[in-house]
Amino acid sequence: MRIHIKNKYLSIDNYKVKCAIGKRGINVKKKEGDLITPRGLFKIKFILYRKDRISNLKTKIKKIAINKSMGWCDDPRSVCYNKLINLPFKYSAEKLHRTENTYDIILVLNYNMSPIIKNKGSAIFIHIAKNNFKKTAGCIAIRKISIKKIASMINKKTLVKIS
Repeated sequence: MRIHIKNKYLSIDNYKVKCAIGKRGINVKKKEGDLITPRGLFKIKFILYRKDRISNLKTKIKKIAINKSMGWCDDPRSVCYNKLINLPFKYSAEKLHRTENTYDIILVLNYNMSPIIKNKGSAIFIHIAKNNFKKTAGCIAIRKISIKKIASMINKKTLVKIS
């Protein structure tokens, strides 16, 4: 099974939905903060989700409940770069437990993970889109109802093709 992201649409089997991508489009991602959604073929490492907002999340992928002290390191100076961390944190990190719902469900892609190359980019997620499908800093964003449906369709062999 494969998820395909192309022309601001995400499709899996016969299911196709609109998505938001990085402000600078899909291309070869060269560095942290370049606002590009990376072109390539990726695996879904695990799912992060807000247990207080998402009930009964059905999936065959490993899932981890987000707590208030969870973050994702986006600072190339840290040995924890492009990894899940606990807040407070000495270096720059994205807070995962948010007031808005964009991170209620996150499919974590294995972009720049083995090996991790400092400053190549971090935290490439499929997460919940803002109401107007506002462009992202490099992630893929879809509606909450769509991400829940996709989570129920995928397994650990599912690949994500971004082209």
